[in-house]
Amino acid sequence: MAPPSPLHVEAAVTRSLSVVFRKGDRWEGHDYTVEVIAARQGLDGFDVVVDFRELEAALDRSLAPLQGQLLSDLGMDGPLALARRLLAELSPFVPGPAHLREVALTDGNGRRLAVSP
Repeated sequence: MAPPSPLHVEAAVTRSLSVVFRKGDRWEGHDYTVEVIAARQGLDGFDVVVDFRELEAALDRSLAPLQGQLLSDLGMDGPLALARRLLAELSPFVPGPAHLREVALTDGNGRRLAVSP
């Protein structure tokens, strides 16, 4: 068995998400690009960080019930709560030795919010 590569490698998948937040008596609609980044030292036997298809499928399952929803009705009061929820939901779908490094939301104005475990 070859020793682990010292090279740190990352891979990302992205999806679009449109949601609405309620702040007081105001409604705010946001279109985000959701980016999920997995990382590991070196690559696996197939020269990948993670199976993209599995990570994309997990992200799609997490985003589907949120699409177009008023997130305050689901207990989320803003984008930070949304990013944290996605981080918690997706972490189990990144098999070791890889790990979920970051979930980021980027809005249409290029503002980016990222959370890490």
